[in-house]
Amino acid sequence: MRTAVLLSRGPGPTQIVEAELDDPRSDEVIVRIEAVGVCHTDLVTRKRLGDRPAVLGHEGCGVVERLGPAVDTLAVGDRVVISFASCGRCGQCRAGHPAYCDLASALNGSGRRIDGSPTIRVGDEPVFGAHFGQSSFAAAALTDARSCVPVGDVPPEIAAPLGCGFLTGAGAVLNVLRPAPGDRLLVIGGGAVGTAAVLTALSEGVDVVVAEPLPARRELAVRFGATAVASLDDPLPPLTHALDTTGRPESVARALALLRPRGALAVVGLGPTTAAIDVRALMMRGLQLRGCVEGDAEPSHLVPALIRRYRQGRLPLDELVTTYGLGDFDRAVAEQQAGLALKPVLVPTG
Repeated sequence: MRTAVLLSRGPGPTQIVEAELDDPRSDEVIVRIEAVGVCHTDLVTRKRLGDRPAVLGHEGCGVVERLGPAVDTLAVGDRVVISFASCGRCGQCRAGHPAYCDLASALNGSGRRIDGSPTIRVGDEPVFGAHFGQSSFAAAALTDARSCVPVGDVPPEIAAPLGCGFLTGAGAVLNVLRPAPGDRLLVIGGGAVGTAAVLTALSEGVDVVVAEPLPARRELAVRFGATAVASLDDPLPPLTHALDTTGRPESVARALALLRPRGALAVVGLGPTTAAIDVRALMMRGLQLRGCVEGDAEPSHLVPALIRRYRQGRLPLDELVTTYGLGDFDRAVAEQQAGLALKPVLVPTG
């Protein structure tokens, strides 16, 4: 089918073009996109691809329009959020940890289906698609039914980031660190992932400290009920847990040094591949260092749980979102990087 997509090609401006979306195969669906979040991983992937033409986007929310012949878990007209892709059959998927699926890299980062076939063409040229199994910077996206979670009447601009960014921050708290009421959590970075973690931890009765250099983001964290500092060099109270959303090696090392004995640090930020860690201190103080992808979440379980908290007023996610038209991607990224928008969400019909 023909659809409008946001095409990126190297570091230059993006453009909206007409593309051909493949027909859904057995377990696939086509979703008319109502909103799609802009995530740091989209920018990282764009840089990695160089001049290769690509349709990115991996936090899509919209209405199911077409079903593959074997799909029986969804119906045309369902509003769904599209999360990351997983096979559903390997040991990690069967154990409830699909973010660590044996086929995660191929399904989410190859730009094609698992069999190597393309999902999007511009003219006669196949482009990088199937980004996180969806490529939802578009008016419509082709995805596996397994990646779709029904969200009912939740506004699409709120539901979309639950597919990745909000899922990652919340899941890091609920599934990985698991602080108890009265524990104290340090969140390094007050962006969308970090703020989702802050809201989730506060809703669990956890004391939260946010380290964030941008004043507007610190003010937002304080308004939600956290304490905020500009730097990890500022005086900090004893910490039981820490979450690094920046991926900076110096932040990881500093966070470990700040934890009390038997404290735990989870890392969710994409950064350099090496960091200097005091292994002796890690051992002698009984510290835990955990990597975390997608909040170690099973989206079909965590997304509905977060929606319940949103409906109860415990997760004011609407205060994190700024909407833009699909063609305003470059402005959205610039405003996010300037600290003017916490979580940009593109609305294709806007």
